[in-house]
Amino acid sequence: MSALTIRDVPEDQIQTLKIRAAQAGKSLQAFMQELIARETSKPTMAEMMERLDRETTADISTADVLAALDEARSGR
Repeated sequence: MSALTIRDVPEDQIQTLKIRAAQAGKSLQAFMQELIARETSKPTMAEMMERLDRETTADISTADVLAALDEARSGR
């Protein structure tokens, strides 16, 4: 596992994180690891858009759709 160092974090932010960690019954390290894991487990909006684009792209033309509709209507 790698180490991560974050420099120049304002003291008030560190204090807030320490308080939240204590309220959660965790060390600051465990709290931050959980926060990082939670953040990296959900896709970004760009990743979601790319996935949506990949999954919704179809190789069907308008003519194919219209032909299928005509065929379905003629079967009534």
